[in-house]
Amino acid sequence: MFETLMSIDPWTGVAFVIASVVLMITPGPGMMFCIACGLRGGAWAGVAAGVGSAVGMMVHAILAAAGLSALILGAPGAYDAVRWIGAAYLVWLAWSSWTAGDDLGGRLGRSRMARAFARALATNLMNPKVIVFMVAFLPQFVDPAVGPAWAQFLIFGAGVALIGLIFDCLYGGLAGLVAERLKRASRLMNRVSAVAFGGLAARIVLD
Repeated sequence: MFETLMSIDPWTGVAFVIASVVLMITPGPGMMFCIACGLRGGAWAGVAAGVGSAVGMMVHAILAAAGLSALILGAPGAYDAVRWIGAAYLVWLAWSSWTAGDDLGGRLGRSRMARAFARALATNLMNPKVIVFMVAFLPQFVDPAVGPAWAQFLIFGAGVALIGLIFDCLYGGLAGLVAERLKRASRLMNRVSAVAFGGLAARIVLD
């Protein structure tokens, strides 16, 4: 793995980082989910969601390296199942946020962070667009002359996950800080989170 990393052309690495940064700073489902978690659970919940999303990206990279992602894309039934399960999960999160009370007690507690991490991880794993992204984006930088394709998938996948981690944690944490300054508007923050979750569900279904 290390030898493969050292064999990657520096210009390929630079192009990969630039492309990944551009993609990660563009508002997408992962970023919006982290922002929604931050608004609902506070800054640390937003950061935890960013970590969960990054772990999900790495899992997808491993699946892509193993060829499982390509198999899912090649089976319309499996792809649709993942898509609808993910949408249903987001609808449930939207309903939970919409019906949540005003109490902000324990917002920054470990249980809130663990919940945000788990939800972000589950949402990322059940998002078929991430599968498409990994299968379509990573191969552009894979060079058979450098080393095993699976090793390059893991290296570039880890790179995408790291870059996504930085931006998702940043946006999620900042959203949480804003929410903490608006404690009196707790119900409003929950409703905004609910709309964000519902919008993500609709986007998955319509796409």
